[in-house]
Amino acid sequence: MSSTNSKTVASRDDGAIKAVIFDCDGVIVDSRKANAYLYNQFLSHFNKGTLSEEQIDYVHCHTLQESLEYLLVDERLIEEAKRLWQEMDYEPLIDLLDLEPGLLECLQELARRYRTAIATSRTRTMKQLLQRFGLDPYFDMVVTSLDVRHPKPHPESLNKILLSFEIAPQAACYIGDSDVDRETSHRAGVLFIAYRNEELKADHYISHFNELIPLLEQC
Repeated sequence: MSSTNSKTVASRDDGAIKAVIFDCDGVIVDSRKANAYLYNQFLSHFNKGTLSEEQIDYVHCHTLQESLEYLLVDERLIEEAKRLWQEMDYEPLIDLLDLEPGLLECLQELARRYRTAIATSRTRTMKQLLQRFGLDPYFDMVVTSLDVRHPKPHPESLNKILLSFEIAPQAACYIGDSDVDRETSHRAGVLFIAYRNEELKADHYISHFNELIPLLEQC
C-alpha cells in the first residue's frame, strides 16, 4: 500500500504527533475467536486437544510461525501445518472478526489530520481484512510480518513506517494491546498507547477510540 499520501501534516520540528500506527489483532479487530478457530484447526488435524486460555493469549499476539512452533514443537508438524495454511479458505476466519467499537469514526477523523499505518504480525489475511471492513482508504501504509525480516517485537516494522513517512520516532505513536506491542514500541522509541489493557506499562491508556484524538491533541 502506498505511503505517498498528500495529506497535510505538521512540520517535523514542532514536537507534535504526526503519525498514528496501529496493531491489528485486539486493536483494529477483535480476533480472539478467529485465532482460536484457526489454531484449533491445526491441533485437530494432529489429534491434539483444543487451545487453553494461555495458548490463545500467546497466538493472539505472535506470528503464525512463532505460534506453530509454540504449539507443535516438532518441525515436521510445523511444516505440515504451514502447508495446510497455504491451502486454507480464509473466509471463515474473516467472518469471525469484529471491528472494534468507534474505530471507523476515529479513522475518518484521523485521516484528515495524521499519517496512519498498521504494523501487524498478520500475514496473508491482512488484505482481505481491510477490504471486508472498508478500511483501505484510512491507512497510508500497512506492514505485515511478510514485509519484514524480523517480526515484532523487533522494531523493524515501526522503523520501516517511520522511514517511509520521513519522521522521527518521537513524532509517532503506536497503539497496541499486548506486551509484544509494548516492547516493539519501546525498541523503536515511539510513544506507546495501550488499548483496553491497563496491565501494560504504557505512556497512555485508552479504553475506547473516542478517547484517542483528544489524547493526541495533548501529546
